[in-house]
Amino acid sequence: MTRIILIGYMGAGKTTIGRQLAMALGLQFYDLDWYIETRYHKKVSEIFAEQGEEHFRDLERRMLHELAEFEDIVISCGGGTPCYYDNIQYMNQQAETVYLKLDPEVLCMHLKMGRTVRPLILGKSEDELLQYIKDSLREREPFYSQAKHTLDVSLMDNYEKIAITIKLLREELGL
Repeated sequence: MTRIILIGYMGAGKTTIGRQLAMALGLQFYDLDWYIETRYHKKVSEIFAEQGEEHFRDLERRMLHELAEFEDIVISCGGGTPCYYDNIQYMNQQAETVYLKLDPEVLCMHLKMGRTVRPLILGKSEDELLQYIKDSLREREPFYSQAKHTLDVSLMDNYEKIAITIKLLREELGL
């Protein structure tokens, strides 16, 4: 039985790497936010807007507990998931946890180029975005750093480098 949970800041590539890693290992892949959206027939942003962050975080914790019981799975979590309740401790009990780490400047570049609308960063200038990322990382790093494994993914900007990242991750996990 294999369980791998990927954590890290938004824009770190958790979904991209998770999908590729699952394919390489013949495992199921789940993105926690997509799982929530499928179960509740609403976008995460709608749940946030309609019922608030506290409600969403409770829902996220319950869905994490549900998903993390599955076997032979790779899960990518939202950037805030490990920072609430006892989520990071639970993830470490259930799975091999991997923190996908990037420099704030690289995250800023990824988020600027991203195709996904992210409510937390909407309307921010590049300088505001970089400062927001630095401030958020300072708060979240104590949680992220509790992962069993950390992998620097700063150079993951094309398919060849993604493949190298998957190879490095498999080596790190002994898979």
